[in-house]
Amino acid sequence: MLRIYSFILETLRKIAPLEGRIRKHDPDLARQLRRAASSIALNCAEGEGSQAGNIKARFRNALGSTYETRACLDVAEVFGYVEANAQLRDDLDRIGATLYRLIE
Repeated sequence: MLRIYSFILETLRKIAPLEGRIRKHDPDLARQLRRAASSIALNCAEGEGSQAGNIKARFRNALGSTYETRACLDVAEVFGYVEANAQLRDDLDRIGATLYRLIE
């Protein structure tokens, strides 16, 4: 399994409490955040087990989900539901950079 996979799970653990707080204000945004964040890990795992032609596609999907997760947190912050700390944003940037390198 990719080394980044365990880091992704650690990052999702940081997002989980925020999702719960967002859900109190905006269940739809919380659902979208949960799906996008889950998709990062799920697509990485699927990419590991994919055939050569599909590996990059799965990692590309995971990268898109990383951006979507960050956007969900940005929107939640704009509306005052939560405050995402700088470390969480850095963690998502690290995941995105790693995934980007995997699809290049």
